[in-house]
Amino acid sequence: MARPLLTIDLDALKTNWRNLDRQMSGETGAVVKADAYGLGVDRVALVLAQEGARTFFVATAEEGADLREILGAGVEICVFNGHMDGDARLISGARLVPMLNSIDQMVMHVEALPDHPFGIQLDTGMNRLGMEEAEWSALRDIAMAQTPRLIMSHLACSDTPAHEMNLAQLRRFHEMTDGLSARRSLSATGGILLGREYQFDVARPGIGLYGGMPFIDAQPVVHLDVPVIQTRDVAPGESVGYGNAWIAERPSRIATIAAGYADGIHRIMAPDAWVYAGETRCKVVGRISMDLIGVDVTDAPAPPPSIEVLGRHQSIDTVADAAGTIGYEILTALGDRYARRYVGG
Repeated sequence: MARPLLTIDLDALKTNWRNLDRQMSGETGAVVKADAYGLGVDRVALVLAQEGARTFFVATAEEGADLREILGAGVEICVFNGHMDGDARLISGARLVPMLNSIDQMVMHVEALPDHPFGIQLDTGMNRLGMEEAEWSALRDIAMAQTPRLIMSHLACSDTPAHEMNLAQLRRFHEMTDGLSARRSLSATGGILLGREYQFDVARPGIGLYGGMPFIDAQPVVHLDVPVIQTRDVAPGESVGYGNAWIAERPSRIATIAAGYADGIHRIMAPDAWVYAGETRCKVVGRISMDLIGVDVTDAPAPPPSIEVLGRHQSIDTVADAAGTIGYEILTALGDRYARRYVGG
């Protein structure tokens, strides 16, 4: 293995979608923005469509147009960012459904594409995207006369089930949408797991599909194995890496592996990061460099040919905890220098 190997398990991806779909009272869609969270939308979206997903969500019209080329007709593609200036050609040509976020977007869409489908995004308290209550009240009758394909909002704290914000947003969503004829969507992965009262007609799982929290039963989709370039013995008192950041306290065997922060392995995680040599948990030592990481493999039964960073032994969220971040960032930061292998599907 000359390069680090990023293995993407498409069977695990399908299993995660199916297991979330089984918990849904309505339709289960799929979020594939940001190149399917960095895993390759061309492979991921096809597998999810084959498994049964019929509504896909992306961030931008450009992503939507690319997805339409991949999936062809027969699926609905919703654009979270709505109708932005200059998007009309892409929205029309790729038959996208912009989730309109404001009166300005509504006006832009109706003037540019008067007969083209659209959806509505409402702000129920997150203060990020969507129409606020007063704005929606002024626009609701006009919008509903044109039959939006979907009305959605987004939960801010669904990964914390007991958080009072969940119930507050649920109540607000009901207040803003009850009695309307359009399909509704409030939940991503976390919302599905909150239960049926949060699920409505369509759910938008993202991180749970790719093996991340809060879906604790998710199967790992991403496996990252990094080759060992060199192994050396280090005596007590000797240091490893820049700045003498780690000094050996015992006779140690240190493996230098071929990845670093240029590959999305965050430099900040070094003090708390662990990896695996076979079944042996091994500490990352010293600073993470651009292309290289030191690993203490003293306790491994033999010098390993490669080191597991992600996969069977630790999830994207375990690695994220070491970096003080979230699994989403670990996935989307994975670089393009990895050799990629897709299995299953």
